[in-house]
Amino acid sequence: MKKLVSVAVAGLLLAGCQTIDPYTGEQKVGNTTKGAGIGAVAGAVLGMAVSSKDDRGKGALTGALVGGAVGGGIGYYMDQQEALLRQELEGTGVRVERIGDSIRLIMPGNITFALNSDQIAPSFYSVLDSVAKVLVKFDQTELNVDGFTDSTGSFEYNQQLSERRAARVGDYLVSSGISRLRINAKGYGERYPIADNKTAAGRAQNRRVEINISGTRR
Repeated sequence: MKKLVSVAVAGLLLAGCQTIDPYTGEQKVGNTTKGAGIGAVAGAVLGMAVSSKDDRGKGALTGALVGGAVGGGIGYYMDQQEALLRQELEGTGVRVERIGDSIRLIMPGNITFALNSDQIAPSFYSVLDSVAKVLVKFDQTELNVDGFTDSTGSFEYNQQLSERRAARVGDYLVSSGISRLRINAKGYGERYPIADNKTAAGRAQNRRVEINISGTRR
């Protein structure tokens, strides 16, 4: 039991290590470190549970080592993907957000589609090419391509337009070498606005496409 406690404490200390965010300069807990710490604690508990009474200490230690390696691997994989996406998309107008072991790419209407159109804007192709370049390399992820509109027009029209836009982006990613099995394209219409639909600037932000990248396949 003492060994289990020691391993758990070590795992939590590992998860609390601070790193410097290369994009903001702020201190934060690295996702790789978080994953390793959480994995270590979970592995220790599982290792103890499946071991005999005499070997519980050894089982906890083994489980912590394995769990830490697996947890850290997921975080590291997404860390590397995030860094490359930021590099490729710098200056394009695409916002890259990291949420745990997921990455969200927010692509506003001024670079994606013309107003009331589901035809990809000519300037948007190069942005999608940059995204596809990274996603082809990091192929152990699932992609949710989500389309959104502003509130102008009927709810039904906006819903259908958002679905067509999401499908267009998904199809282009497939044509760029990404497996269709990785992609789930869905439209949300005017739901989930991120800005005020009463202003032109707000409506432009709401007319967007998001690509949500999760590491669940790894």
